Amino acid sequence: MPSDHAPRLHHVVFCVRPENQEPAAQFWRDLGLEFQEIVLVPEGLRVLLDWSAGIEIISPRVEGGSETERFQQFLDERGEGVCSVVVKAPTVETPIEVAIRHGSSVRYQQHREDGGYVLDEADLVPIHGMPVTLLATTRPD
Repeated sequence: MPSDHAPRLHHVVFCVRPENQEPAAQFWRDLGLEFQEIVLVPEGLRVLLDWSAGIEIISPRVEGGSETERFQQFLDERGEGVCSVVVKAPTVETPIEVAIRHGSSVRYQQHREDGGYVLDEADLVPIHGMPVTLLATTRPD
């Protein structure tokens, strides 16, 4: 049986073109999901996230930002689809060390404190084709 401290699947991130974000979200809404909108202005991204269902829909914003090019490149090269699997862990530091030992590196990392919650996130360069984002948060699931 896994330990409470072992990393576990938290949610899946779909990257879609901006014009398809609302229609994609409507599909999930029609299935009963409720999204929280998170506009990440410095990163140039718009996120729709249902924490409890484990679904995130992300799109680059026209205005651009530090991460817009990376997500636009994903869309240009691969089309719309799963761009990351988010794994929750007690902290991101130890899993980052493990990822580095396995030949990966961090391509984006953030720390946010909002609404009484703390969130640490590290998006890794894919490991053997596996797109993984690490998440440590005080937000309850």
